[in-house]
Amino acid sequence: MDWKIVFSDIDGTVLNSKHELLASTIEAVQKLALKNIPFVLVSARMPKAMKLILDEMNVKMPMISYGGALVLDEQNQILHDDKINKLDTKAIIDEIELLWPDDVVINYYSDDNWFVKDEENKAVKREENITNVKASQADFKELINKDILPNKILCMTKANISSKIEAVLQEKFPQLNIVRSSDILIEIMNKDVSKANGIEVLLHHLNMIPAQAIAFGDNYNDLDMLDFIGLGVAMGNAPDDVKKIAFAVTEDNNRDGICKFLWKIKLID
Repeated sequence: MDWKIVFSDIDGTVLNSKHELLASTIEAVQKLALKNIPFVLVSARMPKAMKLILDEMNVKMPMISYGGALVLDEQNQILHDDKINKLDTKAIIDEIELLWPDDVVINYYSDDNWFVKDEENKAVKREENITNVKASQADFKELINKDILPNKILCMTKANISSKIEAVLQEKFPQLNIVRSSDILIEIMNKDVSKANGIEVLLHHLNMIPAQAIAFGDNYNDLDMLDFIGLGVAMGNAPDDVKKIAFAVTEDNNRDGICKFLWKIKLID
């Protein structure tokens, strides 16, 4: 197959368990760039956090942010922008604050901005350290009233209650896409938002088709992406359910999984 583009999740995939880029990954991406094969990050992260990774790779590429809700070309021009409406935004924030006032930290992402109620919160500081992006303190009601609406709402919570929170919110808000991206993180976007839909927007823009694409992922929020494109590859650190739906499985994110697979299929040498 003549592969023309590679998509990849970030956490647990492009980054190792220390949230760092492996030298082998950087080298692989640069080799792809020399062949004019884009390496596109597809993540729940905001664009600022993704651009820092691209800068470290020393490449300029399109980005699919907020799990597919915001798609940017390599010039950072918006190709797709999907935001939660005002009524749903207010309703789900009210519900979370009512049911789990002490157990959930709400993060409000709009365009390339990250808003929180308390920028000194420990969970917020941890996320800042991981992403190297700083949050801004804001009143969510004021943002909603000003029509600054979110592409994504992120709930930071505890591992022992995250599945319950996910289930409750899914039942109460079927019009939204609510999915855990880790055992302590729950992502909330519009119902039609998915990594696969974001990829579809970019492929159309680039005049490519899914069969020409490879994708790497490691978690449940990567399932639709791995199933949608021509060659879906699960990382060795992925749950078994993710590995089962993937076309192939590579080494884990600490053991050169991306580089080794691209070398195996002779896309790089």
